[in-house]
Amino acid sequence: MYFTDRGIEELAKRRGEEEITFEWLADQLRTFVDLNPDFEVPVERLATWLARLDDDEDEDE
Repeated sequence: MYFTDRGIEELAKRRGEEEITFEWLADQLRTFVDLNPDFEVPVERLATWLARLDDDEDEDE
């Protein structure tokens, strides 16, 4: 298990049954980056990866 998995596991345990929108998630990511500017690049990479998850499937069709 990677160290970062601990945070992911905590997120799943505490908030796993909630339903959210991607707009809400985007707002939370913006707030996080505003408070923690050193994490701008990793958050940007995560957001881009999430946004493009379906791209490979579209290319296969």
